[in-house]
Amino acid sequence: MIKRAISFSNVIITRWLLMLFFFFTVTGALSQPGKDKEQLQRTKQKLEEEIRYTSDLLEKTQKNKETSLNKLKILSKQIKSREALIMAINRELNDVQITMTVDSIQINRMSKQLHSLKSEYARMISYAYRTMNGHNKLMFIFSARDFNQAYQRLKYYQQYAAYRRQQASHIESTQRAINAHRRDLEETMSQKLNLVQSKLSEKQKLDREKTDKAKAVKELSSKEKQLLATLKTKQQAALKLENAIEKLIADDIRASEERFRRKEAKEKKLPSSPKTSKAPSAMDFTPREMELSSSFSANRGRLPWPCDRGFISGSFGEHAHPVLEHVKVKNNGIDIMTERGSAVKSVFSGKVSRVMSFPSLNNVVIIRHGEYLTVYSNLDEVSVRDGQEVAVKQTIGKVHTNSGEQKSELHFELWRGKVIQNPENWLVGK
Repeated sequence: MIKRAISFSNVIITRWLLMLFFFFTVTGALSQPGKDKEQLQRTKQKLEEEIRYTSDLLEKTQKNKETSLNKLKILSKQIKSREALIMAINRELNDVQITMTVDSIQINRMSKQLHSLKSEYARMISYAYRTMNGHNKLMFIFSARDFNQAYQRLKYYQQYAAYRRQQASHIESTQRAINAHRRDLEETMSQKLNLVQSKLSEKQKLDREKTDKAKAVKELSSKEKQLLATLKTKQQAALKLENAIEKLIADDIRASEERFRRKEAKEKKLPSSPKTSKAPSAMDFTPREMELSSSFSANRGRLPWPCDRGFISGSFGEHAHPVLEHVKVKNNGIDIMTERGSAVKSVFSGKVSRVMSFPSLNNVVIIRHGEYLTVYSNLDEVSVRDGQEVAVKQTIGKVHTNSGEQKSELHFELWRGKVIQNPENWLVGK
């Protein structure tokens, strides 16, 4: 009888321990949150902020009843942000669906475990009722051969009673865990419904924006001559700026060559003579300028934006005109759409090489950073002068606002020597 009781107890304990191990292992593995959940929330917040910003800009353009390229650019950016937001909501919906599935699996498994625990506990109570009442317990203990066996039988009863209490506690904790998961499941279902509603709302807004964009393109297409004239004016201004930058670079190289000749002549104790000197083919930088170039290059992809707020409304390189068919637009830099009165800041420490002005580009500031040049065009006010040393993020002026279109757009270029760079590759990602 003793052997059967001990054997039965060992089977129960072993089975219970295996069930506990399986339960906590699976629960721990399934309940880990997605690693990218916080990143997804940050992405959504950023996109929502972009949409609010472009909505504000669009509202300001509504003052001008005529459709403009400026409005089309803002609509395009808003549509792009809205589509990205819908994709983010879809990813969040997928995560929520996974969470719901996991919760359902956990509830199902724990319910089966609870049923098994209760059945096992019922059998234990029945067994105890039949074999472990007070009279039988005393008879079982006092029928021992010696004191040691009696003590072991007493300890067995105590351990068995403790195990019953422990199993009752596990039944209660499992029930509490099931209830908690059911509450989580209800909250997740509510979250899913909210996300579905949000997605539906964003899709409706997106459809309206696409309709507005198609309407704007159609209206602008009827102004082909006006658009071509505007494009020609911009291209001429861009060419003048490019020529001015190339001339500035050539002047800097000639000045560098002259410094080199004077230095060489001084070392040889001879008068400066261009015919006998072997000047460098590129600029001869001072140690400080070389250090500045190296530091600028090391910050590729980490340079601050020249405007605190805004978005890229014109990308680098050659691309199709947003309205005119078979017309290509070349951009030596990027255009940043911002708001009225926005401060324009130097993206790195350096020296102002030139402050100029051009038709259609207004004021232009060119800053040298060793072998690199940064160009800031379409400024209304300029707060620096030629030869002035500037620090990173120092305000150099304010962006110009076109009163007709209510457009505030900065044109920004970056050169390395005579080679034009794509500024997007140098600025920190937003």
